[in-house]
Amino acid sequence: MLWKTTLGMMAVTSMLAFAGPATAEDKIKIGVSYPTPTHAWAAGMNWHAEQAEKRLEALHPDVDLILVNSPDPGAQASALEDLVSVHQIDALVVLPFESEPLTDPVLNVKKSGAWITVVDRGLSQPGIEDLYVAGNNPELGRVSAQYMKGRLKDGDNIVVLRGIPTVIDNERFDAFMAEIEGSGINVLDHKHANWNRDDGFEVMQDFLSRFPDIDAVWAQDDDIAIGVVAALKQAGRDGNGMFVVGGAGMKEIIKGIMDGDELIPVNVLYPPAMIATAMDATVNAVKSNGPVAGRYILGATLITRDNAESYYFPDSPF
Repeated sequence: MLWKTTLGMMAVTSMLAFAGPATAEDKIKIGVSYPTPTHAWAAGMNWHAEQAEKRLEALHPDVDLILVNSPDPGAQASALEDLVSVHQIDALVVLPFESEPLTDPVLNVKKSGAWITVVDRGLSQPGIEDLYVAGNNPELGRVSAQYMKGRLKDGDNIVVLRGIPTVIDNERFDAFMAEIEGSGINVLDHKHANWNRDDGFEVMQDFLSRFPDIDAVWAQDDDIAIGVVAALKQAGRDGNGMFVVGGAGMKEIIKGIMDGDELIPVNVLYPPAMIATAMDATVNAVKSNGPVAGRYILGATLITRDNAESYYFPDSPF
C-alpha cells in the first residue's frame, strides 16, 4: 500500500539523517565570548578555551563552538549581537569585559532563547545567567593568609600588593585581612599594583625604601609577584627567609615551586581554565537532561611542591 511505502521511506530517510554527520544547520551552536588577552592570566584563559574547543568538538560532532574575543566592552557587545543574528547560537559562554556595559547585551542574548553561562565577572543584574562559573576570590585571600599564619610568628611584618580596584580585589583583600586579624602579624601597608609586573616592581621598591624589616609579601597575583621578586633581588633583600605568596597558577611560578624555589614556595590557584570548565558545563546543559543550572565556584587550592605537577601546563602561555 502506498501509505506504508511512504512511511517506510520516511523512516529510512530519518535513520540515515540521524546516522550521518551533522550539517552546519543541524549543529548545536555555542558562542564563547571573552576579552582579548592583554595580560598573562587572560592569555592562559584564551589557550584553555581553544584547547576545550578542540576537545569538545571532537567528542561531540554535533556541537559547534564559536570563539570570539573582543578588545573592549563595545566590541564585545557587538560580538554578542553577531552571535545571535549571524550564528543563531543556542547557548552563550561569556566572560564580560566589564559587568555594567555587558549586562543589557547579555540580556538580549537571553531573550533570544539561548542558555547563558557567565564566567568570573558577574553581571550587574542578577538572574540573567542560567549558570555562573568563577574562582573563589574570598577563599584566595583566606588561603593566602592561612599560609602566612603557618609560616610567620607574632610580631613579624608583611606588606600587601593588591590588584585593580574592583569587587574581585576587595573580596580577596577583605578575606585576607579578616584571616590575619588577631594573629599578631603586622600588615605594614597595602597598595594597588594593578595585576601588573611593572607596577608590582615599583610598589615593592617603595615598600622596601620605607620598611627596613619585611618578613613576607602577599602579592595576590602572579604577575605582581614576578615584579616583587625582581625588586627584592635588586635590593638584595631576597634572603633571610623572605617569601612571597602570589596567586592564579602561572606556569612560570608553578615550575619554580616544583623545583623548590624558596622565595615563592607556594601559590594559590585562580584557574584560567575556568572558561574550559564553563564550556564543558554548557555543553552538558544543552545536551543532557541532568540539572546544570546554578553556581559553580572553583576551589582556591594551595599549590605546594607536593601537588604542583598537577597544575603545570607547559604548553600554555600562562
